[in-house]
Amino acid sequence: MYRARDRLEHERWLDRIESGAAALDLDDEARSNAVDLFLSDVPEGDRAKPAAAAASLYAGALLAGDQRSQGAVAREMDVSRPSVGSRWKGRLADAGFEVPDW
Repeated sequence: MYRARDRLEHERWLDRIESGAAALDLDDEARSNAVDLFLSDVPEGDRAKPAAAAASLYAGALLAGDQRSQGAVAREMDVSRPSVGSRWKGRLADAGFEVPDW
């Protein structure tokens, strides 16, 4: 779990998740899931944070039943589609969710 001050420390990335979610017209549950997934396992280096934020957004939308394509999420978050595809299952597993086998 994360601390409340983590929200302040990573505000830049949370704003990026929120703007990506808005552009993708994702509902509040998907946004909340994405923020929780990101804050639960924030990468140390700044180079990994854009892909982690995008993967969190994709996985958060899946959990909310508000799915968007990996490509659409990647475009909105300005990362490559493989960056999303290679990370979203790990973010779900690390958060304790059962990961689909597809």
